[in-house]
Amino acid sequence: MTRLALFDCDGTLVDSAANICLAVERAFDAHRLAPPPRDAIRGIVGLSLPQAMAVLHPDADPVACEALSQSYKDAFAAMRGTPDFAHEPLYPGIADALATLADSGWALGVATGKSDRGLSIILATHGLTSAFVTLQTADRHPSKPDPAMALAAMTEAGADAADTVMIGDTSYDMAMGRAAGAHAIGVAWGYHPPALLTAAGAMQVVDHADDLADAMLACVAPRSISAA
Repeated sequence: MTRLALFDCDGTLVDSAANICLAVERAFDAHRLAPPPRDAIRGIVGLSLPQAMAVLHPDADPVACEALSQSYKDAFAAMRGTPDFAHEPLYPGIADALATLADSGWALGVATGKSDRGLSIILATHGLTSAFVTLQTADRHPSKPDPAMALAAMTEAGADAADTVMIGDTSYDMAMGRAAGAHAIGVAWGYHPPALLTAAGAMQVVDHADDLADAMLACVAPRSISAA
């Protein structure tokens, strides 16, 4: 039996808000639009780009949202390797939490609104490229909270929904996990407040990465024991 720990990336594994906010601001500037407030930008982290732009610029039609999305990609690519690009650190305790889960027999995966390229760079930067058995991105799936990414991750990892836990910092992560039939655990260090995570289906919201392993075991242990 495979137990799958499926992680969001931005706001859960790494703090990338500074770069995301700056790239959105530059995308809006490129179209001579007033950039949205940074609190609003942090609120859409986790959505795929066209959906995020539709939230940030609700008067835009789909063509305009695609244009803003491309401008965001261009801005983000131009920022890489320049002084404007902020370090995107792992949150405190994440590296140890991943190691603890892997040592305890969990398969690890990622389901993110990032692109394949963006996720690959993040994982390589932090030496985590080989840590995950399944990587699902916006390049191949509809935006969260559609369950497609979670369902594909479970299939690839060989895990049942009852033995899968989605870990994320946004209501989109929680809703996606629950829509896929999986458990959902929120993290309090990201971009949505705990109340939103709970309302979207989080079974628990943890305050520190050190608490993840125990919280996840509480989700899957009853079924594992009954099936033994």
